[in-house]
Amino acid sequence: MSQQIPERLPGGGIDLSHLAARGQGQAGPGASGNTQAGAAGQTVDVPALMFDVTEETLQQAAQLSMVVPVIVELSSNTAPDSATMGPVFEKLTKEFRGRFVVARVDVDTNPGLAQAFQVQAVPAAVALVGGRPVPLFQGQVSEEQVRDVLNQLLQLAAQQGVNGRVNAPEQSGDSSAPQEPAQPPVNPAHAEALAALGRGDFSAAVAAYEQVLLKAPADDEARAALVQVRLLDRLQGLSADTVRAEAATAPSDVAAQLRVADLDLSGGHVEDAFLRLLELFAASTESSERSVIRERLLELFEVVGVADPRVQAARTRLANLLY
Repeated sequence: MSQQIPERLPGGGIDLSHLAARGQGQAGPGASGNTQAGAAGQTVDVPALMFDVTEETLQQAAQLSMVVPVIVELSSNTAPDSATMGPVFEKLTKEFRGRFVVARVDVDTNPGLAQAFQVQAVPAAVALVGGRPVPLFQGQVSEEQVRDVLNQLLQLAAQQGVNGRVNAPEQSGDSSAPQEPAQPPVNPAHAEALAALGRGDFSAAVAAYEQVLLKAPADDEARAALVQVRLLDRLQGLSADTVRAEAATAPSDVAAQLRVADLDLSGGHVEDAFLRLLELFAASTESSERSVIRERLLELFEVVGVADPRVQAARTRLANLLY
């Protein structure tokens, strides 16, 4: 059974940025060119738009994701639906003309990758953007659903400065390939925030999006971007080990627990993040603390996406605690 595709792409998944660091200079199997993150509009050469990866070679795909999103397609020979996704991705890689690549994973021979990406059903797809995973779907989905998800993903990647292209041999001389889908026009009001994101200045991007919302409170795109960038800003420069140690030492320290909840959510442990804050909310007797915890929960709900069933379950529990 397919899982519901969220209204907005969540930023969860396992943090694989360490793989990107280990793979410096290895932008994918045979890729060439400088793949430093944030190189807007960069183009690199690759031998194919779709290629196989294993637990040993995933680091190369993670490095390539500094230039374009890498769709990790997880499949199994024992799952009949898996065979239908390959042709869909083959068609769409050509349709989008080098704006993403597909790294195929056989979960039967690479069970560690299925576990790392928290995959419960195949076929499944997870995107790597700047070395960090973005869950896309699990289970069978239609070609049109995949296309919609890819358009959302490319917008998210552009916000994070990952908007390059790749050249592959199968692209040359392909006059029959359909024209690249038109990108939605960039809202001029968001230009300052997007520029800040492109240079990795999350604080400036937060301030810019806040200014946008002061002038246009109904700008849902800016509001969605703001909660994601706030999360990135709060985590920037923090040590995961230090955050977890501080939270373990001071279980009633609201600030420490908020930090580790942010860390959990950014690493794909969505239920852990929600449960931590819900328990903290239930245990708190100070109205000011409860207000802070509630606001953070609502913001994290927005980061994950309001249609996500984990958000719906956590929202119901929060309502029960409130009333």
